[in-house]
Amino acid sequence: MNQPQPVEAITVSARVLGALFYFDPQSEQAAPLVQAFVDGSWAQQWPDALPVSNALIGEFQNQSEETLAQAYQRLFVGPYALPAPPWGSVWLDRENVLFGDSTLALRQWLRENNIAFETQQNEPEDHFGTLLMLSAWLKENGQEEAWQQLLAWHLLPWSGRFLQEFTAHADHPFYSALGQLAQQTLAVWQEELLIPVTDKKLYR
Repeated sequence: MNQPQPVEAITVSARVLGALFYFDPQSEQAAPLVQAFVDGSWAQQWPDALPVSNALIGEFQNQSEETLAQAYQRLFVGPYALPAPPWGSVWLDRENVLFGDSTLALRQWLRENNIAFETQQNEPEDHFGTLLMLSAWLKENGQEEAWQQLLAWHLLPWSGRFLQEFTAHADHPFYSALGQLAQQTLAVWQEELLIPVTDKKLYR
């Protein structure tokens, strides 16, 4: 049987990955993290319970003609179609729309658990990066049951497909490595679950 992961291992990895998937790499929230990944120093601070390969550490340091800011714009903002949209409802809704039924279900779950969700713009709650940061908050505040539900009901049912497509089509070494790291990390988290991951039909 696998040993339970320390709370800190989950909260640190969730907060770091969440910020890198959500924030512009030049933002005050993400820029220090980006620097740590590019210079390799993150590997010494990454939780021991979440081992990473030297090959993956090196991939974050590989260069590309496309800047990281340009890659972020292409992968997360547009204006062209995103290769792997980071919102759950795009994968779970038959029409591939934002604010779909799965988003409304998540919103209802947030209300039932008295979790306030605030953004500076009219954005769906089911952004991959946002859900990672929320999972860190739940774990850090001892809300284990809610943490398990968030993963099993609202994140893991679609995140595997999202990360598969994101990694395959990132076309930038940093974000390709980030996708791989997220895949490995969530696989470890899933081992912590005491409830089954909901089987939901995916439409992408």
